[in-house]
Amino acid sequence: MAPQAPPPHRQGAGDGPTVGFDLDMTLIDSRPGIRTTYEELSAATGTYIDAELAVTRLGPPLEQELAHWFPDERIAEAGELYRALYRRHGIEPALAMPGAREAVAAVREAGGRAVVVTAKHEPNAKLHLEHLGIEPDAVVGWLWAEAKAEALKEHGASAYVGDHTGDVRGARTAGVVSVAVPTGPCGAEELRAAGADVVLEDGLKAFPEWLDSFRRSRTA
Repeated sequence: MAPQAPPPHRQGAGDGPTVGFDLDMTLIDSRPGIRTTYEELSAATGTYIDAELAVTRLGPPLEQELAHWFPDERIAEAGELYRALYRRHGIEPALAMPGAREAVAAVREAGGRAVVVTAKHEPNAKLHLEHLGIEPDAVVGWLWAEAKAEALKEHGASAYVGDHTGDVRGARTAGVVSVAVPTGPCGAEELRAAGADVVLEDGLKAFPEWLDSFRRSRTA
């Protein structure tokens, strides 16, 4: 889908950088709800799904995971059912990743804009953020890996923060700084090998300090 148009100017915006953030395992730990949703999907369809394995592979679009368990002709139907089940079972159990609220707040306090760009179904992504009280300036869903570049360019991002090598590829395609956090399925060395410009070993807890140095480097 086409990226969201930027929201109207708000007081203090425009002086700092726009930073994009991935959602699953970057801003939120969605594994508990995803695990339950896969279990419910398995029960509803009579199809075996290893939910414990599935939650170790978060990042790519849902359909890529469903392809491990369903024949091609059933993937679209299974995806629709999963997303309906997710609204009931996936939102409430999710937790904010350590430092997530502070990272988004740091961007906005610096006069910048925080934009969530995710492969997740956009309405469900928004439900997660609302439930956890994380308030980005925009949310764009349904974009994975290199396709994330279209939203990053549309919103004028200077950096993109994510936990997956697909997020690194999205940032590099957009020509923005790739900031990686090893809090998802990809380790620090794998993220570096994929081309991440920065790897925050402590996850988003280290982001405000990095943002401060990034801003100073841009004005030096």
